[in-house]
Amino acid sequence: MKYNKYRSACFVTSLLLTLLTAFSATAQDSSKTGFLNNTKTMAERWELGKANHKGLFLVTAYRPIYVTAGRFSSNPNEQPTSENPAYALPFKIPYNKYEAKFQFSMKTKIVRGLFWGAGDIWVAFTQKAHWQVYNEKLSRPFRELNYEPELILNFATNYKLFGFKGSMLGIALNHQSNGKILPLSRSWNRVVLQAGFERKNWQVYLRPWIRLTDKDDENPAIEDYTGRAEAIVIYNPGKHQLSAVMAHSLRAKNGGRGSMQLNWVFPVINNLRGQLQVSEGYGETLMDYNHRQTTIGLSVSLVEW
Repeated sequence: MKYNKYRSACFVTSLLLTLLTAFSATAQDSSKTGFLNNTKTMAERWELGKANHKGLFLVTAYRPIYVTAGRFSSNPNEQPTSENPAYALPFKIPYNKYEAKFQFSMKTKIVRGLFWGAGDIWVAFTQKAHWQVYNEKLSRPFRELNYEPELILNFATNYKLFGFKGSMLGIALNHQSNGKILPLSRSWNRVVLQAGFERKNWQVYLRPWIRLTDKDDENPAIEDYTGRAEAIVIYNPGKHQLSAVMAHSLRAKNGGRGSMQLNWVFPVINNLRGQLQVSEGYGETLMDYNHRQTTIGLSVSLVEW
């Protein structure tokens, strides 16, 4: 048993090194491609204004990109349920408390200068994976893969609010699903509004959304658990980055459900950065949308906010 755990750990470490090598090779040419550049301002990240425009169909980072070899959960979801009885698992699955987790996220601008030159259209895609790589009994399956494509219309703005500069406004058509079959299938569609603010080393994104109705609802109460809006707060003190992603149901029922994820990205050596991530609440994955847990993981960070 100890040998198998050691072998799993070696495998994940090898995977991390392979990914780092591949991404480092890409990063060496980032001055040309723009991908994996760690931008410091909202204008750079979203190419706001003519001075920051990099060209159409250029792939750049969207949300953070990281690889976590070991993530601990206080309460693994062994029997996913839904308010729709057809999507409730009738038995338990012996998931481990420890698993690997990674997230890849990218975007590209496909149209520029709409609406009197102020609007840009982006296509974005994020994938988050939870891998039971240490669970030999279940043959090390991927517990959950979440796919999130988006179509985003974004506008550069310039106004003041409570001492912050309002740098952008946008609206996105967002789909999220886990690609599983019944009874574990989960998906939903949203129209997401977003506003971005910044001040010195601080950036704030406010993102309320409206859920679009589904004919066959796999997760009827998902908004009451994972939320109807989120706030992303980012602070960049030198070589470190602190961020919080907070979602809330905007309902007083049951004290108001939601989640909070705290991230600390720190330098390790040269361009290698680590990330400590702690989360609490509902909806770490779509299958866990109505399941509460506390998680903690240590990652290799490739791209931050």
